Amino acid sequence: FKDGRGVLVEVLHVGACGTDREINNGEYGVAPKGFDFLVLGHENFGRVVETGENVKDLQVGDFVVATVRRPRGSSIYDKIGTQDFTTDDKYFERGISRLHGFMAEFYAESADFLIKIPPAIKEIAVLLEPLSIIEKGLKQASDIQERLKIWNPKTAAVLGVGNVGLLTVMALRMRGYEVHGFGRDAREGYLNAELCEAIGATYDSTAEISVIDSVKKYGEYDLVFECTGFSPIIFDAMQSLNENGILILASVTGGERKTDAVPSDKINQMFVLGNRAMVGTVNANREHFEMGVKDLALCEAMYAGWLARMLTHKVKGLENFAEVFDILENSSKYGAIKTYFEVK
Repeated sequence: FKDGRGVLVEVLHVGACGTDREINNGEYGVAPKGFDFLVLGHENFGRVVETGENVKDLQVGDFVVATVRRPRGSSIYDKIGTQDFTTDDKYFERGISRLHGFMAEFYAESADFLIKIPPAIKEIAVLLEPLSIIEKGLKQASDIQERLKIWNPKTAAVLGVGNVGLLTVMALRMRGYEVHGFGRDAREGYLNAELCEAIGATYDSTAEISVIDSVKKYGEYDLVFECTGFSPIIFDAMQSLNENGILILASVTGGERKTDAVPSDKINQMFVLGNRAMVGTVNANREHFEMGVKDLALCEAMYAGWLARMLTHKVKGLENFAEVFDILENSSKYGAIKTYFEVK
């Protein structure tokens, strides 16, 4: 790093998720220029072991998490440092597209893309990267709702309570929402349902009550956050919003799934006459990671140990990658919420 802002980081933990599984299966992902392979891993946590001469905001021994996308494109958004909104077809993300990731013992990075982590949350900080995308979605919702001048949301539904969904439940509870989580599994014996209730949210199985029918039980929702990966449920979500409500979509769905019998006229009328809104969230910027640090710290203070219960499967050593990918492919069998490597 010619500007003296380089930092050498020793990797401690690396999370593994569906994105890693899909890249490993050859569904997408782009290797860096000059390489015929891509080092995976975008969910990360490590410790600073060396800093450049112009790094004043980090010291050796500090814990850090690196952001993922880099401003290497030609769009105006890359140039002004909001690369998570790039309009370029080619984008640069560590462990995903054109940049190596963090499934390694060390990595080098500019201090500009490192988030300092308080020691109090070091054991759960590997959750920060997925949380950052949620934080971005909630920030966008808040920005959009400035149109109302006064927006005082009370209730929220979270569709899907896997790793991302549970972090969403947490982030909304930290903001004081009445939160209702929904998943496919029956409530009894389901850890994810137990975690919802342990933090003051409810849990319902969509096998027993649909999202649309749930409004008879809980009322229409001021905010709905979709984390299922099942695109047809979006139309149920659209019909479950309160007036002036907002729907946030976080799933990236592949394939060509189609849905019949969508009441499109009804949905269109609801959105127009009720001033409802819908927005997608993907990737995140530094401010969203920093928001996530605050929520992790607050949750740990209010519900000590809750976040650690999400870290269900720890695999020691990168050499045991086959075990990690087996868990990712068979998460239901293993009962996995978050799987991660303990590198050091």
